[in-house]
Amino acid sequence: MRIVLLGAPGSGKGTQSQLLLKAFLIPQISTGDLLREAVAKRTELGLKAKSAMDLGKLVDDETVLGMIRERLSRPDAAAGFILDGFPRNIPQAEALQTMLCALGRPLQAVVLLNLDLGILFKRLSGRRICEKCGRVFNIYTAAPAALAHCDECGPEHKLIQRPDDKEEVIAKRLDVYEAQTKPLVAYYTAAGLLRVVDADADVNAVFNNIQKAIA
Repeated sequence: MRIVLLGAPGSGKGTQSQLLLKAFLIPQISTGDLLREAVAKRTELGLKAKSAMDLGKLVDDETVLGMIRERLSRPDAAAGFILDGFPRNIPQAEALQTMLCALGRPLQAVVLLNLDLGILFKRLSGRRICEKCGRVFNIYTAAPAALAHCDECGPEHKLIQRPDDKEEVIAKRLDVYEAQTKPLVAYYTAAGLLRVVDADADVNAVFNNIQKAIA
């Protein structure tokens, strides 16, 4: 199985990637994780990426694709992969498809986790994380008994809001998604790869629907 997960921030891509990983025993490939790993290991591509990041620039697509190519060469990716966080725009999608076809491993499906932007905004702005255990809560949908702290770790460990979950930051993130990533929906529809799954449901229900969509 070779798939891309698409969806706005807060649509559940990370959660569903982990469920797919466990069910199909194939790796989730996150470009953010690849960048951090390559920089930490000081690989050739990692050093190239670090020089760009140190200058406050975006890492170029060629470098990111090189990291994906390297990751796909590992034994655990032989049976397939789940791409999360890439591509983010049509030029990246075209470059990715060219690379995968050259490897003889083209995409089999692109799953869009579809969710109303109003619900997304509420999911992200209501998200809180326990500063001790990292457990995630939402003050609107899954609040602990006492909203000030994790109900497992106790009152000495507060729930915190990540900087990128602030309302003004969320609005910018969703604007970027609408402008850059959403056009991929039309691109992958034309390619006959898009599968749309309603993400406004229980985690397990969404996962079951993804499995049906890619069966």
